[in-house]
Amino acid sequence: MSSESLHPLSAPTRRTVVAAAGATGLTVALTACGSQEGSSTSTSTSSGSSSSGSSSDSSSSTGTALAKTSDIPEGGGKIFADAGVVVTQPTAGTYKGFSSKCTHRGCAVSSIADGVIVCPCHESHFSVTDGSVKKGPATEGLPAAKITVSGDSITLA
Repeated sequence: MSSESLHPLSAPTRRTVVAAAGATGLTVALTACGSQEGSSTSTSTSSGSSSSGSSSDSSSSTGTALAKTSDIPEGGGKIFADAGVVVTQPTAGTYKGFSSKCTHRGCAVSSIADGVIVCPCHESHFSVTDGSVKKGPATEGLPAAKITVSGDSITLA
C-alpha cells in the first residue's frame, strides 16, 4: 500500500503534462493579445489633432514613423508587419490604426481590398473604417492602435 500512495506523486501522467503545456501556451497567447491592446485604444485623424504640429517630433514620447499620408490609399490601407499595425484611410484625409493580429487565432492579416482587411488563415474580414468584423470566423474586431498624423507623416504613438 505504501507504493500506491507514492505513485500519484512520483511522476505526472502524459495527460497532465500535455494539459500544463497547453495552459502555458494559452497564457502566453492571451498575454500577447492583452498587451497589444494595452492603453492604445484611440485613433487619430488628420483633420484633428491631438498632436500639435511639429512638436510631436520633439515630445518626450517618441513614436515609430510608419509612412507618409500619400502612402495610404483612400478606401484601403497598408500593413506594417514589423510594427504590428495596419493603417487605413477609409475616407479622404481620415486615417485609422488597428492591430495587424487577427482576433480569431492570432494570425497576421495579409491584405486589404474592397474596404476590408483580410486574414489569410481562416478568411476573417475586418472593416477599414472601424476594424469591426465583416466576415467571420473572428467574432471580435481588430483592436485600435494609436497613430498620430502630423502634416504628411503618420507615426505609431
